[in-house]
Amino acid sequence: MPAGLEGLARAIEKFSLHREDFLAVIEGMEMDAAEDIRAPALDRLDFYCDRVASAVGRLSVRIFGMEERAGLLLAHHLGRALQLTNILRDIDEDAAAGRLYLPKEALTRAGIHSTEPQAAASDPAIGTACEFVVELARCHFAKADEVLAGCSRRAARAPKIMKEAYRRMLEELVARGWSWPRDRVHVSKSHLLRIALRHAFI
Repeated sequence: MPAGLEGLARAIEKFSLHREDFLAVIEGMEMDAAEDIRAPALDRLDFYCDRVASAVGRLSVRIFGMEERAGLLLAHHLGRALQLTNILRDIDEDAAAGRLYLPKEALTRAGIHSTEPQAAASDPAIGTACEFVVELARCHFAKADEVLAGCSRRAARAPKIMKEAYRRMLEELVARGWSWPRDRVHVSKSHLLRIALRHAFI
């Protein structure tokens, strides 16, 4: 075993972490490194979200001690909700890097035909495309709520904190709007602290 990986090996054994989930995370990183993603089809975007977010969730829920079926469902829905929120938050930064993660279907619905990132991000109809993704994220948050309602408080603590922080960010993005110029949205440290404290002792 390469030096320095003993701790990882112990964690893999202790929590029964799956090799395919580690490989999925690497695959997600390779997708970002190998191509400038521009307006992927919705199924391709969903696959990307699985690799860069839900795969991390599948590893995490085992460490949290969740029951298998509930943990996999939570990783599926919460991972996608968080990643879609990230995509909405980072539209301008991604466009500057030559990337556009909003799905082709959302752009088409908005009447945006260019997949050139800067052109699409600055199109006056971008809000319609973003709202399409907002509704996808909200649906996944709602499904995550359903899963968490049946989990033990201890196992659900960390994912609830992440869910509430990101849901707050999503709604602040909606409240800010999508018109140019767009101020970057951050959830305040005080609000994050309130979320953490609310779940710290339950």
